[in-house]
Amino acid sequence: MPKLEIIEGADDGAIAAWFAERLRAALATSPDDIAITVPGGSTPFPIFDRLAAMDLPWHRIAVWPGDDRIVDEDHAASNVGKIRARLEPVGARIVPLAEEAQPPHFAIAWLGMGGDGHIASLFPNTDPQVDDPHAVRRITPDPLPPEAPFDRLSLTIPALTDSDEIVFVIRGADKRAVFDAAIQGEHDLPVARLLRAARHKVTCFC
Repeated sequence: MPKLEIIEGADDGAIAAWFAERLRAALATSPDDIAITVPGGSTPFPIFDRLAAMDLPWHRIAVWPGDDRIVDEDHAASNVGKIRARLEPVGARIVPLAEEAQPPHFAIAWLGMGGDGHIASLFPNTDPQVDDPHAVRRITPDPLPPEAPFDRLSLTIPALTDSDEIVFVIRGADKRAVFDAAIQGEHDLPVARLLRAARHKVTCFC
């Protein structure tokens, strides 16, 4: 496992400030535009709102969702629709997922994690592989989450780990316990597989 830093007790503002600093660092070391991947769900959107208000060169940043429900962008369950509404007005280029997509190398891969250890939409039942030859998979979670009973598109473990660094934002004691157990090698859930495959620094806000 690469270097891991756990930061406890950070609020949305502190996480947004950290993320903005990492974006500026990535942009400063590249003459080209950069790409990042970000999660959906309820946790990141207040942080996106704070990031959108910051003075960043968003026109140089392409934003990919790590996963999405297969619904229209104007559907309440669409991750890319909500990301677009927040970050496209400030100049970011939003890239919807597609099965045939070839994601770039990411400057930062921002991930959440479910209580069952899933990351992006790589649920335990999908048996995600660290050497998956595909960058994007169409996935049916089993069981389907009742709050979002849709098939998904998800970046795979190789696409997510093709990044300069990985950051998790995890809320709640139950999820923290699953993450800690993954660090210790106590299970083989998707988050543990990704951590073993990660090649660069991992930061976790817990």
